[in-house]
Amino acid sequence: MKIKKGDQVKIVSGKDKGKTGKVIRVFPEDNKVLVEGLNLFKKHVKSRQQDKKGEIILIPKPITVSKIMMMCSSCNKPTRIGYSVSAGNKTRICKKCKQTL
Repeated sequence: MKIKKGDQVKIVSGKDKGKTGKVIRVFPEDNKVLVEGLNLFKKHVKSRQQDKKGEIILIPKPITVSKIMMMCSSCNKPTRIGYSVSAGNKTRICKKCKQTL
């Protein structure tokens, strides 16, 4: 998977289309990522104690990798990711500006 934890990504399709956020967690076996503050859904929580009330909380759900694009740090545009191998080191590069990510 080309997306890693801590990357800035932009959502390309879905209800949060056009928004950007940071990747919190990666699920490579499911091909999904968890983006901070995006793809939020409401969860109804029952009261577990007598003195506490039930509530509705917002939880982020994982989003498919095909619906996001990496944001390049140098050209500030959503881009595809390529690889460059030099002297045994494999680095990720921006397909638009050819800078390392």
